[in-house]
Amino acid sequence: MHLGIRAKLLLVFCGLVGLCSGLGGYTFYYARGASYLSDDPVACVNCHVMRDQYDGWQKSSHHAVATCNSCHVPHELVPKYLTKLENGFWHAKGFTLMDFPEPIRIRPQSKAVVQQKCLLCHQTTVSEMTAHVERDEIDCVVCHRDVGHGPAQ
Repeated sequence: MHLGIRAKLLLVFCGLVGLCSGLGGYTFYYARGASYLSDDPVACVNCHVMRDQYDGWQKSSHHAVATCNSCHVPHELVPKYLTKLENGFWHAKGFTLMDFPEPIRIRPQSKAVVQQKCLLCHQTTVSEMTAHVERDEIDCVVCHRDVGHGPAQ
């Protein structure tokens, strides 16, 4: 039987799609990717580099009232999962290529989300202060560095 060029290209294309799907599916399974769709803080320690942050959070003043997602992702459904997708991509890239900074640092986009969440949760407490300055002039973490992840070791 003689295959035409179109049939050969289709066969190669299907093989590549199958290979990529298989590798992607296995990687998602191996990395416990589904756990990142939850709000369980244990998902954040799937990667050993987040262990210090997780341990610090367990000792922090926010442990009883906030999880990782409470501070690090928007509350709204679509922005929440877009942020998780973006962070997941950068985390996977960094951990795969081992090109993340030590100690791990928050990206500017993620820091903006944390800042927004601080102001949202504590709006009654900080409303007097925020009424007199621009929101982007406030940086809660400068003074409250140990709140989310506990005191530095």
